[in-house]
Amino acid sequence: MRPADITPARVGLFIGVFNHALDSKKRLTIPLEWRGQVGEPESLFVAPIHGQCLYALAAREMIRRLGANRGHSVTDPDFAAADRILGSQAELIAWDSQGRIRLRDDLLAHAQLADQVVLVGAFDRIELWNPRAWEKHRASEEGEPGDAARRLGF
Repeated sequence: MRPADITPARVGLFIGVFNHALDSKKRLTIPLEWRGQVGEPESLFVAPIHGQCLYALAAREMIRRLGANRGHSVTDPDFAAADRILGSQAELIAWDSQGRIRLRDDLLAHAQLADQVVLVGAFDRIELWNPRAWEKHRASEEGEPGDAARRLGF
């Protein structure tokens, strides 16, 4: 691959931060450059996985992660509970022709999303944040970019 061919969309990474408004129907527009990174199927798995935000993973990424854990028995109570909890609270969403998704009201309430949404690229996922919660979280995170890079093995 030539350097000019290396773009976030070509390598499937969600990077950057976008501020978007929910429209009057509570729809959120996924940035065009991120839609190209999702791949097939063109849908997002959205769930309240950690903290006050929502995680949005490309459906193919969620399928990959679930496949890696499918070796457990369906009768294992810990895995069955985890499947049930995450599966019941998640949503699989395809965007419309204009790149908009409509999150369920319970997911919007979990992340306290009412008017504005901060979409944060976190490489393999998108985090959806209430702007005030995002600022508070960002201010409380420890370390500098160099520290984060070391934690990631750079």
